[in-house]
Amino acid sequence: MARYTGPKWKISRRLGISLSGTGKELEKRPYAPGQHGPNQRKKMSEYGLQLQEKQKLRHMYGVNERQFRKMFDQAGNMNGIHGENFMILLESRLDNLVYRLGLARTRRQARQLVGHGHVTVDGKRVDIPSYRVAPGQVIGLREKSRNLDIVKEALEVSNFVPEYLTFDENKLEGSYTRYPERSELPAEITEALIVEFYSR
Repeated sequence: MARYTGPKWKISRRLGISLSGTGKELEKRPYAPGQHGPNQRKKMSEYGLQLQEKQKLRHMYGVNERQFRKMFDQAGNMNGIHGENFMILLESRLDNLVYRLGLARTRRQARQLVGHGHVTVDGKRVDIPSYRVAPGQVIGLREKSRNLDIVKEALEVSNFVPEYLTFDENKLEGSYTRYPERSELPAEITEALIVEFYSR
């Protein structure tokens, strides 16, 4: 299944989360899209809830279904809690960490930066957005990529850098110091529902 590239606002409203990170999608109309939006009173089935949670997380990180499922299976082979491991693997993607460091305003922008070869890991160019960064690795920008408008604009917006990352504003590089704890990852996701969905 291809990655969804359609209107983000519609998806945001349908899933009840802000995919842009700004929250603007839900300010005006905090209900599902469609003519019956504010009056929809349907009670969702258990399967519907599980599917919605999966879609929420998948769209949040901008991952296609095949990659998403593959990562879910990998998380199941690790020690610890399946759902938490899965969230940590998603968080360890290079495009996500570029976004978390504030070098891009959205994950979609971060994916473009990586895909176009602007990003380095430990000084070497990496152009695979799904590249899994290991704790201790350093993420930076290529010399000639530091003056890109999208990077400058992103850095102007004061960005909160999570505690599992360090960021040097002068060098425009950050280090993935450790894996995040579950409490530091998106609170609006109930990953146990996703585990249930794939265990059906």
